[in-house]
Amino acid sequence: MSSLFDVTQKRFTERVRHRGNFPPPDALPAQRVAVYERLVHNNIAGFLRGSFPVLHRIIPEQRWAQLAAQFVSGHACESPYFHEIGLQFIQWLQQGYVPEPDDPSFLLELAHYEWVELALDIAEQEPPPEPGSTIELDTPLIWSDVAWPLAYQWPVQLIGEGYSETVPPAQPTVLMVWRDRADTVRFMQLTPFAWQLACALSELGGSLAERLPAVAASCGLVDDVALRDGSLRLIRDWAAVGVLGAAASDADSA
Repeated sequence: MSSLFDVTQKRFTERVRHRGNFPPPDALPAQRVAVYERLVHNNIAGFLRGSFPVLHRIIPEQRWAQLAAQFVSGHACESPYFHEIGLQFIQWLQQGYVPEPDDPSFLLELAHYEWVELALDIAEQEPPPEPGSTIELDTPLIWSDVAWPLAYQWPVQLIGEGYSETVPPAQPTVLMVWRDRADTVRFMQLTPFAWQLACALSELGGSLAERLPAVAASCGLVDDVALRDGSLRLIRDWAAVGVLGAAASDADSA
């Protein structure tokens, strides 16, 4: 049987999350409960504004307030950490969000793109060190834990105030977002081939020689000298900016 404290606590949290939809506990003055309501909702809404500034600017203020309130009342957060509210908001957009006719079709993708920057900025993992020698075709590569190849239907990096497109482009937008060795989060637009190569290396590891034939075939390209040379230049550029590293060879570790 629930104690009076348990019942009061449950009614208090329901009131704070759902505001006017639940009465305050009998044992607590409504004015005091209202203070906590404002604190919880205002703090979370403020964090969401800071985490998703572009999305906040392009959505009408009344609708933004409604989304924030629906998130607080409708999502059971699984983390006690304040900096993970952004991820929880993304999860709610994926699972509990009900779009309205005037909501932009790119809302979820733009929110995810904005969240990625914060996620990489605070991630505990570090990029691999610079390779000790020149990367070759057969060099075993180490993909950075803080380098993410991403694909979106919408050109999320171009969306801002005044963006008026209502239909996504025929071609998806493929990007690399990573934190470099100076702890700066950086963005790079990729070609479809470069994105496929990044996905293969990030998921499977290995060397360029191991991954290039399948990637070339999937893109309808011929795995010839020109493609290998161009891919090798790309890999070396990625190593220079911290997207990947190279496993030490026996000569390097000797």
